[in-house]
Amino acid sequence: MGQVGLSLLVSAWPAANPIDTHMTHPSTAKPALSIEFFPPKTPQGVERLRAVRQELYTLNPEFCSVTFGAGGSTQEGTLRAVQDIINEGHVGVAHYSCVGATAATAREHLTRLAAMGVHRIVALRGDLPSGYGSNGEFTYAKDLVAFVVREFPGRFHVEVAAYPETHPQARSYPADLRAFVEKVKAGANSAITQYFFSAQAYFRFVEDVSAHSVHIPIVPGLMPITNSSQLLRFSDACGAEVPRWIRQRLESYGDDQVSIKAFGLEVMTRLCEELQRAGVPGIHFYSLNQSEAILGICDHLGWR
Repeated sequence: MGQVGLSLLVSAWPAANPIDTHMTHPSTAKPALSIEFFPPKTPQGVERLRAVRQELYTLNPEFCSVTFGAGGSTQEGTLRAVQDIINEGHVGVAHYSCVGATAATAREHLTRLAAMGVHRIVALRGDLPSGYGSNGEFTYAKDLVAFVVREFPGRFHVEVAAYPETHPQARSYPADLRAFVEKVKAGANSAITQYFFSAQAYFRFVEDVSAHSVHIPIVPGLMPITNSSQLLRFSDACGAEVPRWIRQRLESYGDDQVSIKAFGLEVMTRLCEELQRAGVPGIHFYSLNQSEAILGICDHLGWR
């Protein structure tokens, strides 16, 4: 994914105004796809995830990433899952959360990743689990980005997080925007957004970032809708806005999982169409270690 720059098209659902921002040329071509997993905790989970990955590899993802638990609580599971992805012939990307870490532990962990053949990381601040204690030597994700660039020059492609609808702990949208710009100036190569359901929030964020002379690919992250209570719980925790009309439709279905999944497929397909027409530099799916919804979306779009 390279530097980008274009005008966005008007979408029929919902309506959008053309804006000038840093994306690729308007296109109907399949965008580059990437998929996120979390490390399983049981042997059965490991085998299930292995099967899910094989199904999702049919989408030819650019890379597959694996999350890193609060305070490094899933560190070994993350490393094992990333190694499995690499062994299966695909690009494995490791998340690394620096909160609670020291320079020595971060250096050791990143050295292990390099030895495994990992060339790309997602650099995050992360949250400490309750009762964890010390905050370590890194205060913000920008500190980790600067550390990686300084200690491992040219070794890793550094991905960071972006929050089109503002990080839940940010003082304000402008403050959060400044924090993102600082991560990029520290040396980030590209970014993946928190999931969203309003393409306009993403377009606005990319435009605002561009106004700060920041020109890195900002890939929209998307969460398929498969379970209404789970989705609303996750969204309330991470600050992702679920539009009122989506909430109302989900509530109207109650426990009707068939209708929820069908509605979720429609919503996400149309959102992907809008982003595709705008020429986004890629789409990142938060899989929750499941394949059905992502494959359904991609099949509807002709991406498989």
